[in-house]
Amino acid sequence: MAMMRAADVLATWETGLAQAPAGRAVLLHRAARPDLDGDQRALLALPVGEREADLFALRRALFGERMQVRLECGACGADMEFELDAGEFARTLADRGDPLVRIAEDGWEVEFRVPGVADLTAAARDADPRRALLARCLVTAVRDGRPVSADTLPVAVQRRIAEAAQAADPGADVTLTIACPECGEPIRAELDIASYLWTELDAWARDLLLDVHLLATAYGWSEPEILALSPLRRRYYLELCADV
Repeated sequence: MAMMRAADVLATWETGLAQAPAGRAVLLHRAARPDLDGDQRALLALPVGEREADLFALRRALFGERMQVRLECGACGADMEFELDAGEFARTLADRGDPLVRIAEDGWEVEFRVPGVADLTAAARDADPRRALLARCLVTAVRDGRPVSADTLPVAVQRRIAEAAQAADPGADVTLTIACPECGEPIRAELDIASYLWTELDAWARDLLLDVHLLATAYGWSEPEILALSPLRRRYYLELCADV
């Protein structure tokens, strides 16, 4: 992934301030996939696990490999802090199976595509999200050689579809299991990389704007001139300001 310019990252942050979390996730994904040239429909059609891998790769490009994660033990209330490797997540989640899942069981033959972000968003608005997701992503369903609708699929076949889809796109649900160092209880927590990355980006942007303010006040430079400086040179000039 090509390194983004500070001005471009700052523009992404500024746009995201007025967005809900779902909109911010799309903005971040757009930044992570410049090859799609801002095609939002194409972004939303990608499997969820692919988006997660892209966001981990973006996080690595912006802020490095190491991620600090904090959790609270639900059993004893202890605070836990540990490190994760963003690069390792990006590589692991990028290893996906065929996005078209095929199931054959007891006369049923089913083809089901791995859900994309748009599918999950649309299904969540339905009174029965699971049924809606099945209907959206079902490609074909045949019973003893005759086409049938999604509503006729038995629970056992639906369960097989869910299991196969999860195996084909394991990155769609990034769940951590960590043993509490105080009480030893295993703690399960979902890692929402979009939310995590936005929190980091928000802190970075506000710090950067403070740097711009200080350097503009001290030297009279414009924001584009300051953002064009490398982080090392900005820090050096800030140290000089502090020494005056």
